[in-house]
Amino acid sequence: MARIGFHASHEQASPRQLLQDVQHAERAGFACAMSSDHIAPWSARQGHSGNTWVWLGAALATTRLPIGTLAIPGPRYHPAVLAHQIATLAQMFPDRTWAALGSGEALNEHVTGTPWPAKEQRVEHLEASAEVIARLQAGEEVNRTAPMTVDRARLWDVPDTPAPLRAAAISAGSAARAASWADGLVTVVQPVPALREVVSAYRDGGGRGPLALQLHLSWAPESSEAEALAVDQWSTNTFPADVAGDTETTAEFDRLAADVTPAAVHDSVRISHDLGRHREWIAEYADLGFEEIYLHHVGQEQTRFIDTFAEHVLPAVSSTEENR
Repeated sequence: MARIGFHASHEQASPRQLLQDVQHAERAGFACAMSSDHIAPWSARQGHSGNTWVWLGAALATTRLPIGTLAIPGPRYHPAVLAHQIATLAQMFPDRTWAALGSGEALNEHVTGTPWPAKEQRVEHLEASAEVIARLQAGEEVNRTAPMTVDRARLWDVPDTPAPLRAAAISAGSAARAASWADGLVTVVQPVPALREVVSAYRDGGGRGPLALQLHLSWAPESSEAEALAVDQWSTNTFPADVAGDTETTAEFDRLAADVTPAAVHDSVRISHDLGRHREWIAEYADLGFEEIYLHHVGQEQTRFIDTFAEHVLPAVSSTEENR
């Protein structure tokens, strides 16, 4: 059975509201949490994007949950700066935080005015950044000239146990490549055959650490409401990885999503009013080998989802010991 977590979507709620939501999720019985890392939402209808690093300090201090986050070493966060943030959280909250490093999206990184590189360059930057962050967490002084400059960087407060650096990967190719450096894998829900390939690619490549899944879902008492929530909030998240990675503005995402059909949203979000169907989906993903499954109800209001899933879903898909 998997540990069931709550996903804090900064794009869809204010940081104040998300803090209340993650506290509520802990009281309800969720075992862990993860956070997105955005400076802009995908849709104006989502309408938020608080800073995850500020929020994580408050969330970790006011819950006992382990909480991880997506973390992008790119124009917004030089890897030495990112290492400083990660290590500080890990020093204050031992064994309770991790960072999933990814190659980034133009939506968030264009704000510095730095030209957006091709995917291969971003992956090379990611891999070099993972090494820099790991060495800095270990207390080393780091110098580097390419693909980024690091000049005599050192962290003066390092954690007793470095925060795990997981890989954020969607494709099997990315998962296989990350297996050489990552302390775990985080991916998003997609068809089962594709997920099976991602898991196999990571493990067959020697990938260590936990496998985690971010499960986008929409639930409401009526199927029409569940679908309407998903279409309203997540139609901008139905595009291939290259489109999602290279599109620069919220307005552009909204324009692209204007013709997205409900059927396309069903491909990206598990939509049902039937709690039994949601239990089946979660169990299926756990059977694939995912040890942590973070539930992301794509509606903006979380209270009804948290309470309903705590009562009717969590007890069936995770043991009491695993989910406390």
